[in-house]
Amino acid sequence: MNQTRGYRPPHKPQIIGYRKSGAPIWQQLGGQPDELELLASRQRELIDLMEAVNKDIDAEGRSAEQRKSDTATFEGYDKEYAENEKRIGELNSLVEERKAREQRVKERRAHYGSVDVKPGRKSDNDFYNSIDYRYIGVESDGMSERGSHHTWVQRAEELLNKPEIAGHLHERKAGRTGERRDNRVEPLLHLLRQSNGDTDGELIAAFLVATSNPYYRSAFQKASSGIAPIFSPEEARAVREVNQLKRAMSVGTSGAGGYAVPVIIDPTIILTAQGSDNPILDLARVETITNDKWKGLSSAGVTWKFGAEASAATDNSPTIAQPEVDTHRADGFIPFSIEIGMDWPGFAERMSDMLGSGYSELLADKLTNGTGADTPIGIISRLVAQTSPDVSTELATAGVIAPGDIYDLWARLPQRHRGRQSTAFMSSTKTQNSVRQLGTLDPNFTVDMTEEGITRLFGRRYPMNDYFDDHASGTGTQELVVAGNWQGFLVAQRAGMNIEFVPMLFDVTNNRPTGQRGWFAWARVGSDVVDPTAFQLLTNRSA
Repeated sequence: MNQTRGYRPPHKPQIIGYRKSGAPIWQQLGGQPDELELLASRQRELIDLMEAVNKDIDAEGRSAEQRKSDTATFEGYDKEYAENEKRIGELNSLVEERKAREQRVKERRAHYGSVDVKPGRKSDNDFYNSIDYRYIGVESDGMSERGSHHTWVQRAEELLNKPEIAGHLHERKAGRTGERRDNRVEPLLHLLRQSNGDTDGELIAAFLVATSNPYYRSAFQKASSGIAPIFSPEEARAVREVNQLKRAMSVGTSGAGGYAVPVIIDPTIILTAQGSDNPILDLARVETITNDKWKGLSSAGVTWKFGAEASAATDNSPTIAQPEVDTHRADGFIPFSIEIGMDWPGFAERMSDMLGSGYSELLADKLTNGTGADTPIGIISRLVAQTSPDVSTELATAGVIAPGDIYDLWARLPQRHRGRQSTAFMSSTKTQNSVRQLGTLDPNFTVDMTEEGITRLFGRRYPMNDYFDDHASGTGTQELVVAGNWQGFLVAQRAGMNIEFVPMLFDVTNNRPTGQRGWFAWARVGSDVVDPTAFQLLTNRSA
């Protein structure tokens, strides 16, 4: 029967898979098969269409105009077929990755001899018991929620909207103290929805649900506050669940050992939100990853040209680079005094501040001057070593910052980067003070001391970072000002911070107890410049 435009044949049940028992899985009325099934069906249809068009092209009696139309139609089908093949390859890669992760979980379970990683479901309303953590990374079988990516993210979103769980992450307007806090929930929700070779949002969502379990939270508070915590059976089971997920997330060095910091107070995840006190984290491209190395693609772009009619095109294909950013272990000791009876909202906010403050300060230092030897590669270290292209500009006169130096720095930055919202200047406070005083030489600069600093320069932000070199008189090699598109600097943070309780410290001279206690915390982070053309560096003149 001929089909007219808009006609849809009646729904026919289809078999879209088989259960372990061998029974077929029928597509429900109004349901849709998965993307792979749709693509495979479309590919078969495209092959038939292209064969039909080929026959039309070869048929006798076809005019030149008809053959031209047939050729265009064939090329359209061929292009769609190639795009579908690419997408099928991507989906198959994700499937293989999930299968490999499932196998890794099975091997870990066999090694540790634990199969009791989740209590049985108590009721349909039992929030934490309606998902089985043993099936992390396993596709849903259509009969339960146990492997659904949507389920993990949905549960995580529900938790983030509960004030008693994540109230410290929501926006707080400035009060009498003048303190204001940005909403850090939206960036976290964006992170949970990611699924690529570097970031598995499903794992982070599952980890958030597991570490937000009231039994795990109470166990974590006990472990954080007592020398020898005694867990209830429910708390011990919750700790085992989190350890199971830690092993599933392990790549390279095992993640076993210590207690996993709950996601909603974990600075390796929460500090990805906007509004960080660290100026580089606030501007740079920050990626939270679930493996030990970020791998990406970068290109300087495609070169376009004009040419005469009917002339041969030149090869304008871009050079594709594949930058990699390794993560390195960062650790620190955090002294504390916390009452075990403190309620969770107060505990979460205080713990979040304590974990984040020292970690953020360490990152501010190493993201600026890190050498890459067991540390991230800092922005200054990378730009100084950069020779092709050369991104350094010396002062016209040693030890003297003049208006022309700032104009020249800005002019050397490629135009495609000058117009980006992420483009900004950065220097130490002392160097910015020198720039502020250029108003005595050039009316375009300001000497107004009522302002906190230069908020804008050439319409772009100008935050201060005192890990930069200070402006000094005379010759030298000080790195003074960076101008650039900060999306060209990438910070890769491995999701998950762990802590180990240290019950007592001893004096290094007499080996006697000092009465101090605290946590030993560790995480993994890395950084590097992924687009050197995005920056320009102003340095002192060495001679």
